[in-house]
Amino acid sequence: MWRRRLGAFLLRSPPSSSSTAASSCQHRRHHLLPREEPPALNRLARLFTSQAGSDGGNSQKPFIAFVLGGPGSGKGTQCTKIALDFGFAHLSAGDLLRHEIASGSEKGELIVDIIKEGRIVPSEITVELIRKAMEASNANKVLIDGFPRCEENRIAFERIVGREPDIVVFFDCPEDEMVKRLLGRNQGRVDDNIETIKKRLKVFESLNIPVIDYYSSRGKVRKINATGTADEIFEAVCKLFSSLRF
Repeated sequence: MWRRRLGAFLLRSPPSSSSTAASSCQHRRHHLLPREEPPALNRLARLFTSQAGSDGGNSQKPFIAFVLGGPGSGKGTQCTKIALDFGFAHLSAGDLLRHEIASGSEKGELIVDIIKEGRIVPSEITVELIRKAMEASNANKVLIDGFPRCEENRIAFERIVGREPDIVVFFDCPEDEMVKRLLGRNQGRVDDNIETIKKRLKVFESLNIPVIDYYSSRGKVRKINATGTADEIFEAVCKLFSSLRF
């Protein structure tokens, strides 16, 4: 059933534009002529729906933790520590898309073509990569880093995977602290300047906060005070995860 829904969604997906394949939440600018089918997106839809894997009858449902936080909140560092200390499979939507592209697979080439067409990779395709990675890991605890980035991501995940996360860990960090960290990390990133950082924070607030609010209403959000050193923050993380039942 979900394959038919995925195929139908992709084939009727409205045209849009983005500079990255990591999220389907960014501003949409380009519009194709009415009824024109984007060739790369069309082919990718057929490829995903025709070759999508199944769970092989495996009814095991892993414990799923979404980990969210603004740029500079330190969630990436903490995800690595959580995965190592608590035995989680660590998945990142951005990394999965980049890996698919780097693999040289037909799907990866088509994802690149979608970007070249000035479109974005639909949430359904990103979620399908996450679903397959979850199955391939065969883990009973999965950490999904930085996803969902917006309500569209969230809805697609719940529809395709068929469930909500068990917990949403939100690294709550003041904006001035995130700005200071991003400016001081000296990683050579072109987006580590004050103007771009403030734009990224604004995007996070407009797109990611509604996801956090939604899961807060579902009683699933656990906030971590993300100020202090990485070790101090991880102490709070350990208290939280040690109290969970997996």
